[in-house]
Amino acid sequence: MGTRKALGRGLSALIPGAPTASRPGAPAGPPPADVEADSAPLYIAISKIAPNPNQPRRVFREEELASLAASIREQGILQPLVVRRRQDGYELIIGERRWRASQLVGLDEVPAVILDATDRAVVEMALVENVQRAELNAIELASAFQVLIHDEGMTQEEVGRRVGLERSSIANHLRLLELPAEIQQDVVDGRLAMGHAKAILQAPEPDRIRVRDQVVRQALSVRATEELARRVASSDASDKPARSGPTRDVFLVDLEDQLRRALQTKVRIVGRRGKGRIELHYFGDAELDRLTEKLLGGSL
Repeated sequence: MGTRKALGRGLSALIPGAPTASRPGAPAGPPPADVEADSAPLYIAISKIAPNPNQPRRVFREEELASLAASIREQGILQPLVVRRRQDGYELIIGERRWRASQLVGLDEVPAVILDATDRAVVEMALVENVQRAELNAIELASAFQVLIHDEGMTQEEVGRRVGLERSSIANHLRLLELPAEIQQDVVDGRLAMGHAKAILQAPEPDRIRVRDQVVRQALSVRATEELARRVASSDASDKPARSGPTRDVFLVDLEDQLRRALQTKVRIVGRRGKGRIELHYFGDAELDRLTEKLLGGSL
């Protein structure tokens, strides 16, 4: 069977007449040189196809799969899957949603184009296709970029050219992986937007969970989150000389920690046991009201 070079331009490069979903203004980039495709799709048993372990997309929502399954039940699969051969069958490259939905429908076989592709090309193709369709959240994108850079040796510039993004955008996504796992999961689940996550990165590492808690609790905007993170960072910087001094009373340090946990905000005790002051930090009217009510025991 004849072969032809493919990819870098969506499925239209693989299958004549197949629709493509490019983002406006996104450069396609040159196709990978290590990919070849069979000339026509074949019908392959679903049981012979395994998911791609490096699939960038990790979240497959049940309601979306149910809707796609209903469409497949009525109209069939309009766009073939893309797979590659392996010893015990085939591995998915593109089309995992269609593959999953087809199982819900109860199909025995699905149309698929078979590629001969390297591991690097598989990761790249799956990433490009998902980016073109805007189906990945920011953490999934960041994780896929990390695979291409750390495992496959690509530079940030090379990844950017492949997916049609600026190098700075690639770098910003990668920084999200510095966040605690809880905050990354918030982005995956949609509780936080990428803008919120980027803003939280401005806060010192020990304070990021606390900032996140306030953002979620008060449903802060991205701009408000940026301001909150800046204030926390500034407050931490001004506290460092007093906190790092070797003569601080251990009792007062422990009391600070107790007050911080009880009030869920930054607390600073200035002075000594005999005389001093307690400083409570708040960020916004809502938190001031919360602290006031907590300190007065709800007697307002």
